[in-house]
Order: sequence, then structure tokens, then C-alpha cells
Amino acid sequence: MSPLRILLLSVFVLAPGWAPTARSEYVIGTVAGNGEPQNNGDSGDALKTAVGQTFGVEIGPDGALYVTEVQNHRVRRVDLATGQISTVAGNGKKGYSGDGGPATEASMNEPYEVRFDRDGNMFVVEMMNHIVRRVDAKTKVITTVAGTGELGYGGDDGLATKAQFNRPHSIALDDQGALYIADIGNHRIRRVDLSTGRVESIAGNGERKLPVNGQTARGKPMIGPRALTIRDNVLWIALREGHSVWKLPLDSGVVTHVAGSGKQGYQNADSNPLTAQFNGPKGIDCDASGRVYVVDTENQVIRRIDPTRGIVETIAGAGPKARGFKGDGGEATSAWMDRPHGICLDDKGQVYIGDTNNHRVRQLVLPAK
Repeated sequence: MSPLRILLLSVFVLAPGWAPTARSEYVIGTVAGNGEPQNNGDSGDALKTAVGQTFGVEIGPDGALYVTEVQNHRVRRVDLATGQISTVAGNGKKGYSGDGGPATEASMNEPYEVRFDRDGNMFVVEMMNHIVRRVDAKTKVITTVAGTGELGYGGDDGLATKAQFNRPHSIALDDQGALYIADIGNHRIRRVDLSTGRVESIAGNGERKLPVNGQTARGKPMIGPRALTIRDNVLWIALREGHSVWKLPLDSGVVTHVAGSGKQGYQNADSNPLTAQFNGPKGIDCDASGRVYVVDTENQVIRRIDPTRGIVETIAGAGPKARGFKGDGGEATSAWMDRPHGICLDDKGQVYIGDTNNHRVRQLVLPAK
């Protein structure tokens, strides 16, 4: 067992003068990043290595944690058993080059999120290149699968590599070989059929308006779709500018309002998810029991929507005024974060967070009973 894991499971002491905002079942710690943004190497001890502006986090098919490093334009791999970090995509130089060659030699521009398909191929969305790229699981060769590299909107019903996107932020993959892209600047969700390479819009029409509960999403407004995840053929969506969470069953295409009133705000717990308030949510994931985990970025917290209990609750972070870095080794709801973005869960129910401006990946651990 790693020293970090021992610390997390054994220490439950809060910093002097702290008062938790709500009791938490989790202990918080850091698994990657030393708090510094500037590149200090491609490999080594993850806790001693700089990971500049952590955004997307994802558990890969090999059980390792993959992290997008926005400031240094790379994708990193953290071996959770050994605590070692390495680079799997990006040469650390801002740009757009390298297609057809090794992923580690490619120039990237602000990779925001990373996902894997059922064959283990890695997909990365690069916001400022306005593209999505694929790294082959066997050859490690990188190619572009969506976007021309130019900001704009166009190309629906044609090849995705000839389509234009506007600051895409999030991606998700289904089990039928399709890629979903949160085209946030165009206020759309786009779908790429990876077998044919063709792209279409499945939600949003460019208007900056909230969706309407119970309507089909295609051709209707969807303001600022920021974060996507898929579970059991349902696309879950966090709207950054809409301060709310929605779900879209992929077979019906009908959108359902799950949580968030659409107005900015914050409370520790809300008894009615539909009237709960968020502030710029930018990450989302689900667990096997149907609970939805949301990175409530501008509130500096992680929220959990529990449909069974009918509540929204804070599971990490001390609230909007607790912006900074504090709390490792203690109760998660007393910790401070700084504009967190990405989130994922492993098969043990542990939660990983891209704590962006703290230049760290934080972990929420369930203490031993």
C-alpha cells in the first residue's frame, strides 16, 4: 500500500480552527501534482512532479489514472499502484502537429478531457485546437478524428474531419462506436459515427437558452453544454451557463431536467434537486447505483445528486469562499479547492478530481471501517 493511501486511511485530523460545512463520508488527499504549474519533467514520483492545470481525469482500461494537463499541453498517466507518472501524449509544446506519428511527439493545444473506447483507444479533446484526436491503443500513433483546427461551426452531415467546432470541452463514447462532443461555443452536442466518420448535431441549435424538459433535444436550444458522460445508454449533461444537469437517453432523444434551477447559487444540501443551485458546473460522472457526481466549479465543491433520496449534497469542498488549497488527510467537506474541473470514479467508489488551479489531482477515499 502506498504511503499516500496509508495517510488517507489513517489520518482524520482537520487543520486548527476549521469547522466542516457538512459531514463527509470521504477523506481527501492528493495523488498527483506538487502544486507548481511549470513542467519539471515527464516522469517520476507523481507527488513531486508538476502537473500544470489539471482538467480531465479518467481511469483507463489498464487501471491507471489519465490526466489532461492544460498548461503544459500533455496527457499524463499515473500508475496508482506505484505512484509514478509518465507522459502518454503531447510533447509539452503548444501547437497542432504530429498526426500520423507517436503521440508523445505531437504538439497539442489545451487538452481538456480524455476518454477510452471499448478497444482501449484513447480520445482527447483539445479546446484551443477545436479538435478531437485519437491515440491508437497498439501503435500509440495519434490522428485527428473531428475538427479542422479552425474555430467555427459547420460540416454537419459530412465528414467530422472537415467540420468546424468552437472550443469543444468534453467528450463521451458509447458502446455502439459513437463519439459525443460538447461543442460549447456553438451551444450544441455533436455526434461522430466513428465507423463512417460522419458528424451530426443531436442537441442544441446555437441559441443561448435552457432546454425544455420533455422535449426532443435535436434542433432545440441547449445553452453551454460543458460536461458529458454516458452510462447505460444515457447521456448525462452539465450545462455551464445553464447551471443545471440534464439527461438524454440516446434511444429516445428526449431531454429530462435532473437538477439545478438555472440560477447561480449554493447550499450544502438541497431537498429538491430541481430547485438546487449550481455555479458553472464543468465535470460530471455517474456511479453504478445511479448517483450523479458534479464538479460545481465556481462554488469550489463537488456535489452529488441522489435520485433515490431526492437530494443534492456536497461531498467535498468547504464552499464558494473556501478557494485555495487546504485539507489533505482530513474530512473532504472541510477541504479547499481552486476551480476544479474534471471528475471520475473507479470501481471501488473512490473519486478523482482535477483540482485545476491547485495543479493537483485530488482523491476522495472511503475510510476503512
